[in-house]
Amino acid sequence: MTLDLASVLIMTALVVNVSGVLFILETLLRRDEGAGRIWSVAFLAAMLTTLAYTVWVQSDGAWWAIAIGNAAFVAGTGCMWLGCRRFNGRRMRWSSILVAAAVVAAALGVAFEGADGGDWAGVLWMFVPLLGFAGAGAVECLRGDMRESRTAWVLGAVLGFQSLYYVSRTTAFLTSGPDSALFQAAFGTVSTSFLTVTLTIVAVVVTSVLRASRAPMRGYLRDAQRVDQEHGIVSDESFLLLLDGICRRAERGRESVAVTAVRLDDLDPISTAFGSDVAGSVAATWRTGVRHHAPTNAIVGQDGPTGLVIGLAVASEQEARRQAGVIYRGLFDDLGKVGGGVIPVVGVGVALSDTAGYDPAELVRAAREAASRAAVNVETSVLIDDGE
Repeated sequence: MTLDLASVLIMTALVVNVSGVLFILETLLRRDEGAGRIWSVAFLAAMLTTLAYTVWVQSDGAWWAIAIGNAAFVAGTGCMWLGCRRFNGRRMRWSSILVAAAVVAAALGVAFEGADGGDWAGVLWMFVPLLGFAGAGAVECLRGDMRESRTAWVLGAVLGFQSLYYVSRTTAFLTSGPDSALFQAAFGTVSTSFLTVTLTIVAVVVTSVLRASRAPMRGYLRDAQRVDQEHGIVSDESFLLLLDGICRRAERGRESVAVTAVRLDDLDPISTAFGSDVAGSVAATWRTGVRHHAPTNAIVGQDGPTGLVIGLAVASEQEARRQAGVIYRGLFDDLGKVGGGVIPVVGVGVALSDTAGYDPAELVRAAREAASRAAVNVETSVLIDDGE
């Protein structure tokens, strides 16, 4: 059976646009935040890609449509990666700049060749970012919060397959050329369109499931924002800025800085078993309790949806351990009074500048990992990062 290029592209555009519209509508209805919004941008870019390539096929000499399509294709895959990073609570600045630069490069790669570049103008400026962003997205699906969800593994497999496909496609393009029988049969526009349809359907299902898994959490985190404003719990960005000031002054005076991370697990199971009202009370009590039991001169900041961090200068490791113990015991007593005795798993980890250095991000990372280990350790409630 032989399919003409125009029919295949129209079919691809139909599937991608319907999938994208459904995902975006669901995003608006849910008033989604974070990863869902970024993934919506990815589907918007995919919709623009299919429309641009359809115009390219229907219009002679429409090299500008190729530029738009290539740039949008890179933006779509890049935003899938960015959405995974947002889901895991990672920093977005440098990765966002990298995606934006790749999008501009993909468009300019076609524009510089213009009408003389042909159908494959600037294609390497698209192929290389696609394989890179898809591969990075696959890796991100196996890290952080996404690693805990088997649904995310499916998305990782999709992105990993896309990356491998474009590695092969790029190799075939460079070695055999776009007009070779090998390239046309295995990596031509028609075969790539079928792959795009398959991956789009899988991606829209998987990202919808991942977003839905965060829905219960968003319900009681909205109440937590009010608690943060009342008790002076700052955002993660503000916390790092304030902690950087403390670290600079402490380093000059050869003083120690301690960052204590307090991680609260099992909020979603509590919400499922006892209702969102109980989960909301537990979350609010936890956030209020951390601020109440932390030293008065300490700064308290957010660390993702289920984490808080406390930073201050300390005289010794013993003092940091004692303060972390006070926070843990105070929280245990406070949480025992709410939610009908439902007590979630709490992990407390401490990182010291003596072992982790004075870099704020490194201190937070070390404390966060120590808190995660403490949450699953039945022998101790507070763990001190040992720098290993």
